[in-house]
Amino acid sequence: MRGLKTLSILGFAFVTFATKAKAPGDELCGIRNTAFQAGEEISYTVYYAVAGIYIDAGNATFTSTLEKMNNRPVYHVAGVGKTNPSYDWIYKVRDKYESFIDTATLQPLKFLRNVDEGGYKKYENITFNRNANTAVTTDGVFKVPNCVQDALSAVYAARNIDFSKYQVNDRIPFSMFLDNEVFNMYIRYLGKETVKTKYGKFKAIKFKPLTIKGTIFQGGEKMTVWVSDDPNHVPLRIESPIVVGKVKVDMMSSRNLRYPLTSLIKVKGG
Repeated sequence: MRGLKTLSILGFAFVTFATKAKAPGDELCGIRNTAFQAGEEISYTVYYAVAGIYIDAGNATFTSTLEKMNNRPVYHVAGVGKTNPSYDWIYKVRDKYESFIDTATLQPLKFLRNVDEGGYKKYENITFNRNANTAVTTDGVFKVPNCVQDALSAVYAARNIDFSKYQVNDRIPFSMFLDNEVFNMYIRYLGKETVKTKYGKFKAIKFKPLTIKGTIFQGGEKMTVWVSDDPNHVPLRIESPIVVGKVKVDMMSSRNLRYPLTSLIKVKGG
C-alpha cells in the first residue's frame, strides 16, 4: 500500500483507506456524473511541515478526457504527482495513476498505477469484468463486489455525492479494489464551513476519510478534506498529520470545470 499512500500526499487524498468491515452499503453504486466533464484539469501544490514550517515539496495534476474502450465511452482520468527537484534528495517521487471510467455508471473498467518513490517502484494493471464481478491482475482473478471502485475512480465518483442528503457525522460508505484486495471504506461528513487556501477563500464542504496506519499515515480519522461547495465539488485543501510532520495540499489552478467556481469568495491577494 506504500505507493497509494504517497500519492495521497501528492494531492490524491480525496479518498483514503479504511479497514475491512462487514457488508457495508455502497453510496457510490448507481451514482451519475453531474460534477465534472472531459477536458477538466486541476493542479495542486503539496506542502510538507516539520515544527510548523511549511515548505513547497511537490505538485500534482488531475486531468479528464473522453475516449472509447471496447466501443464504450469512458472518462480517461489521470493523476500525476512528483516532488520538486529541490526536494528530490530527501524523497524523490514520480507517480502516475490512470482510470478508465464508464461514462454511464461511473464504474472503472481499467486501472493503471506506475509509481517510483524513493527507489520503490511498482506497476499495477487491473481490468474489471463487470459482468462477472471480477478484477483481473497480473496475480490472478479476484472476486469483487458490484460497483467496486479503484483508487482514482473513487475520487471522481465521490465528487458526485449529494451531501444535502446527509447529517453531520454521517458515514458515506463504498468499496475499493487495490493490491488484490477489496477495502470497505467511508468518509465522514462534517458539514460546511469557509476555508482559506493558498488560492483564496472558499465556501466548502468538509469531511474526514478513515486512513490506515502505515508507513506514512498515523491511521484513524485524522485527515481532513475540503471540497468546493458548488456543483463541481473540487477538492480545495487536504490536511493530515503523518508519521513525521504533516502535509497540506492546496488546489492552485483549474481549467474547464463543468460549472463556474461559485464557491470562491475571494482570490488571495485580490
